[in-house]
Amino acid sequence: MVEINLEHLQASSVITPVSPRSAMSDQYRVIKRPLIANAMGRGAAPLRHGNLIMVTSALPGEGKSFTSLNLAMSIAAELDNTVMLVDADVARPSVLRMLGLPPGPGLLDILEGRADMAEVLLRTNIDKLTLLPSGNVHPRATELLASDAMRDLLDDMATRYPDRIIIFDSPPLLLTTESRVLATQMGQIVVVVNAGKTLQADVMNALNTIEACPVKMMLLNRARGTQSASYGYGYGYGYGYGAPAAKADEAEGAPSAAAAPSAG
Repeated sequence: MVEINLEHLQASSVITPVSPRSAMSDQYRVIKRPLIANAMGRGAAPLRHGNLIMVTSALPGEGKSFTSLNLAMSIAAELDNTVMLVDADVARPSVLRMLGLPPGPGLLDILEGRADMAEVLLRTNIDKLTLLPSGNVHPRATELLASDAMRDLLDDMATRYPDRIIIFDSPPLLLTTESRVLATQMGQIVVVVNAGKTLQADVMNALNTIEACPVKMMLLNRARGTQSASYGYGYGYGYGYGAPAAKADEAEGAPSAAAAPSAG
């Protein structure tokens, strides 16, 4: 059991159970809804491992860890679902640091056989949120993530609890191979794009690396706008089935979302 300082998170613009309602929290309500529907088998098509959701980006610094954490917090507020947040950025883990928690054993230690899930899974003071750290750094992290042990672990994680949604904060797609290996086992992928910074060619190259995933979604982060300027983040949102994500619409000031499904 670990204690998360909710006031500290709130001051860092992270959604918490004690946060007042805001444009950002409403935005994440919109963002999570199709993800939850797909995870629970209520989407447009049945998905294998639909409750395994990878959050990634083309390049570093686009806000994927911030998005992973806020998405997990928002899903933890659901009445009918629990959420596990996995720090799968094994080269540069940041989830525990963002939460003000010390590093510890986790995913890589499980895959090496040095620990089991019960020993490393962290319960938190947020009732429906658990954490799985990345674990101790390993020189063959990619091979561990591509191993039969990882596939077996993901199968178990996906099926053990029918109400659980599992979010993986993964490395950038264009800098490492770990995220591409993970993508082959995911039911859904959210690609975070830094508005006004990330080149379209980089986004397209990143999407090409995850073609095998049946559902790819795109989230436009830090979009500038003119309304509710006190909020530091704006978002656009789009998704597609079996095809590159639909174009994300730029938000107007405070976080807003426009979901645009496209069948592939």
